Amino acid sequence: MDGQTSLTPAARMLGYAGLLPQMFCIVMILAGHEWRYAALAGGFAYAAAIFSFLGGVWWGQALASGRATTGAYILAVMPSLLAVALFLPWSFGWEWPGPALFYLGALILGSPLIDRALGFAAPDFLRLRWQLSAGLGTLTLVLGMLAPQVI
Repeated sequence: MDGQTSLTPAARMLGYAGLLPQMFCIVMILAGHEWRYAALAGGFAYAAAIFSFLGGVWWGQALASGRATTGAYILAVMPSLLAVALFLPWSFGWEWPGPALFYLGALILGSPLIDRALGFAAPDFLRLRWQLSAGLGTLTLVLGMLAPQVI
């Protein structure tokens, strides 16, 4: 590596700061805070929003590349569709949120594989994506493990 980066220090710092809301939700649940169910729901909503945002990143990268196929755009809309699908069980009062949080955490953990497969991301951006996805995906899985204590 030549030491050059396309990412500013602010971009990196704000990226890592994006893990704080999920950490806050976990702390609220572990502390037995009276709003622990809201923290669980908020953690799901945050992870779903970030996952949807990743699809927007892929869409933007596909457009900017000028070489995207239809498949790239299909992949780019999948995070939003999957996030909504994972929310439906809660909407209908089915078993939630544990299973949905596990699926969402696993999808976030694996999302950099899509970045790599699409091939539009700069190497330093892709490294940051792996780190942030590992963090948010793991934290979302932890929320899924804590869900039975809240429900």
